Amino acid sequence: MTDLQQLLLSRIRDVADYPKPGVMFKDITPLLADPEAFTALTDRLADFCVQTGATKVVGLEARGFILAAPAAVRAGIGFIPVRKAGKLPGATLRQAYDLEYGSAEIEVHAEDLAAGDRVMVIDDVLATGGTAEASLQLIRRAGAEIAGVIMLMELGFLGGRARLEGALDGAPLESLLIV
Repeated sequence: MTDLQQLLLSRIRDVADYPKPGVMFKDITPLLADPEAFTALTDRLADFCVQTGATKVVGLEARGFILAAPAAVRAGIGFIPVRKAGKLPGATLRQAYDLEYGSAEIEVHAEDLAAGDRVMVIDDVLATGGTAEASLQLIRRAGAEIAGVIMLMELGFLGGRARLEGALDGAPLESLLIV
């Protein structure tokens, strides 16, 4: 385990039975409250953006916003929020996707992505991969390329990586922690 992984893991709190019995929630708020850990995380996210030639960063609602925005600033590139449907004013592109029990939709402002953009997707957790996969579809529909996907944590037992690999079309997927 690297020093960065040890630092990040030491600042993530397990909360048993949240949001429902049997679930072990990974709370990142202690990490965000620690300037050393949050800075180290932001630096790694920004470095990955630069290494892959990203020109824009997409953050997935809601914790992805917290991680992606400072990484974009640090990398010197634009930040674009991908929101739940109905939260953005103006013209949007919308992508539906399936959840374990039902479906959902995400949106992005239509004018925020264009041909020639290389987009990095950042979020806090890769679980089943549904939201991340939908964001990749949305980015491509806007005419942009996928630079990669980087997650703070991957819940390996839920199979999100396998779901994303085909959708990435060779773009890199990095998870800083796999739990």
